[in-house]
Amino acid sequence: MPGSRFTDIRHLETVDSTNRYLLDEARAGAPEGVVALAEHQSAGRGRLGRRWEAPAGANLLLSVLLRPILPAGERHLVSAVVALAAADAVQLELGVTLSVKWPNDLLAPDGRKVAGVLAEADVVGNPGVAPPIVVGIGLNVNWPVVDSDLPAELVGTATSLCQLVGRPVNRLVLVDSLLRALEPRVEALASPVGRRGQAADLRDRCSTIGAQVGIELDGEHLIGTATDVTRQGHLQVDVGGAIRTVVAGDVVHLRFRS
Repeated sequence: MPGSRFTDIRHLETVDSTNRYLLDEARAGAPEGVVALAEHQSAGRGRLGRRWEAPAGANLLLSVLLRPILPAGERHLVSAVVALAAADAVQLELGVTLSVKWPNDLLAPDGRKVAGVLAEADVVGNPGVAPPIVVGIGLNVNWPVVDSDLPAELVGTATSLCQLVGRPVNRLVLVDSLLRALEPRVEALASPVGRRGQAADLRDRCSTIGAQVGIELDGEHLIGTATDVTRQGHLQVDVGGAIRTVVAGDVVHLRFRS
């Protein structure tokens, strides 16, 4: 991709985790912009260590290596811009509007999950080099084909792009479109104004606003109504009349907004 930081795209047939692969490459000195694209992950993970696995060659399993210089309270925007870029690509290529379930899952118009995003940081890093953040996305492209492909516990909660548009989808077209959309979003993270713009885009696409939610925090469980996303990209929740600002947490939509 001329003019882009994403010029080193590594196509892997099988890997345990594209995130793990890029974290190892980062520790060895790999620069920002390396992309790992896998046909199959044997140990793909979602948030809280949940397994994420799909048939080989069916879905988009991709991680990017970034080295942004960000305030600690805004590092979560790195995963948000990947989710937003994926939504941009799906809108452009397929005409399907995906929403963001805060902080970074992508949902179909009916609320079923289409993608999950997981960011992992290396706390060690190398002297004189911005510490790496690796962001991975698992996007259901051509699997499941029908609901019966899914494990019973996921029927009604997950879907794929091919189900939404009624035909197979070219994954490589989506990769190209996603990375083109991601370039300006990553660039925007370099300035306070740019970061506020990304947080505003997150707010505009966020289907969590208005939903009743359950949130697992460190040692605390909240139930309330999500009311807004702040200029920093944090979620605000009305818990019994008190507004709580959530910087990071596992969110469940208890009742999807109408």
